[in-house]
Amino acid sequence: MSSGRQTAGGPRWTQTWLGGARSAGADLGYPGQRLGLPEHGSQAVAGYGRRLVALFVDWGLCMLISAFLARAFELSPPGRSLLTLGLFGLQAVVLTATIGMTLGKRLCGIRVVRLDGRPVGPVWALVRTLLILTVVPALLWDRDHRGLHDRAANTAVINL
Repeated sequence: MSSGRQTAGGPRWTQTWLGGARSAGADLGYPGQRLGLPEHGSQAVAGYGRRLVALFVDWGLCMLISAFLARAFELSPPGRSLLTLGLFGLQAVVLTATIGMTLGKRLCGIRVVRLDGRPVGPVWALVRTLLILTVVPALLWDRDHRGLHDRAANTAVINL
């Protein structure tokens, strides 16, 4: 049995479908091209790394605040976890609705924008955040680096 390397008859059949559409020769363009966003620089779709760091910063700050509050109000560990989740959701809704970014996003130089040019606003910030809190929609991405939460709210995360 072959180990995935090229054989005498050509590449293994798994190399075309495991590598995705690009390995089969499809030109999908760059992330954000279909949305009318530039490929690089300001206003380009933010990369995965910056988004992940922003998430960790936001979550870490919420954990820090909930640790202090849990100590002050003598909360149990499950109570502290729910408080962390609630703080994360609250800050995501309020800050995304008002300024388009959380503290973690600001530190990473990214922001959330609606694709129709209007402000994100409280309703779409709430929809987006509720979907993020369920985790799965945030893990399913399209080729423009938009999770299901971004698609539902008609938003994209871009570089500042």
